[in-house]
Amino acid sequence: MTSQNPDCPYCGKTSVLTSSREVYGGRNFGPIYLCKCVPGYAYVGCHKDTIKPLGRLADKELRYWKKEAHAAFDPLWKSKKMKRGHAYGWLAEQLGISKEECHIGMFDVATCERVKYLCIAKMNSLAQNHQ
Repeated sequence: MTSQNPDCPYCGKTSVLTSSREVYGGRNFGPIYLCKCVPGYAYVGCHKDTIKPLGRLADKELRYWKKEAHAAFDPLWKSKKMKRGHAYGWLAEQLGISKEECHIGMFDVATCERVKYLCIAKMNSLAQNHQ
């Protein structure tokens, strides 16, 4: 996907590579892939210093759930309760996918919701084991 623009999962059209200024009120956070087919647009940022998408294009609802999933998942490894690779391995196992497929940026709303609740339960379990 680095050489061609990803298709929008909402309308099927090819996204446009543009500046993030278009969706962030003039602030530039680097390039994004954008489709204006849905209210609030569907877009995805790029890996630093590349035009490689960070995941799939997301509408407002999916962007919300991706943030929620990361907010629940990231503390597992940022708090040092688990190593980052182990946390992704654990999550992949819980979701029944390979570790290589385990990337929140590629998940849909239902999977992001599931990630949130799995990770909250895991953090609670880890906290109880350390009491």
